Amino acid sequence: MAGIPRLLVEPAAPDILLPMGRLRFKFIVAVLLMLHIAADSQAKGRYLEPADFISQSFEGEAPVVSKLWITRETKAHIEEIMGRKWNSLRVRYWERHGKFAFILDEIGKIHPITVGIIVKEAKIEELKVLIYRESRGWEVRHAFFTDQFKGATIDQSYRLDRKIDGISGATLSVRALTRQARLALYLQQQCSHAK
Repeated sequence: MAGIPRLLVEPAAPDILLPMGRLRFKFIVAVLLMLHIAADSQAKGRYLEPADFISQSFEGEAPVVSKLWITRETKAHIEEIMGRKWNSLRVRYWERHGKFAFILDEIGKIHPITVGIIVKEAKIEELKVLIYRESRGWEVRHAFFTDQFKGATIDQSYRLDRKIDGISGATLSVRALTRQARLALYLQQQCSHAK
């Protein structure tokens, strides 16, 4: 092997970086897994207890709960708004001086999203996500999204008077909150007529 440099003939030294490369890979995977678990746990949560929402909405003193009994006609309108079958015979609400509070559940993708909605003078005064159970789309709980509903009303077809901007990756949660807003406005009309 004369004339061939020794470097090319001798076997390469064992690669000591290979185990370090595997360690780095395992570390990166572990970090990504922890971040995913942390994001998932942040997404789901009880942000405000329903009883606390009612109490805060009425300056610390919740009114007595009332019930709106669902008639056949009301049920048909609710099913039109929600786009699904409605099985409840009544809806609970709280009212004082023309201010109505509703706690409503609606399925996002798989799990129900619990929302508190205040309606006054046929307009949404406040919409708050109270309990979020989905693994994605939790951004709908933030004020930058929910503030879009303030002042919203519905027309004769029970559609909101404004377009609600969506959030990428939260389409089903956005739709669920929009249906809940429409339903609360419709229910407030029915509660007012029932008095």
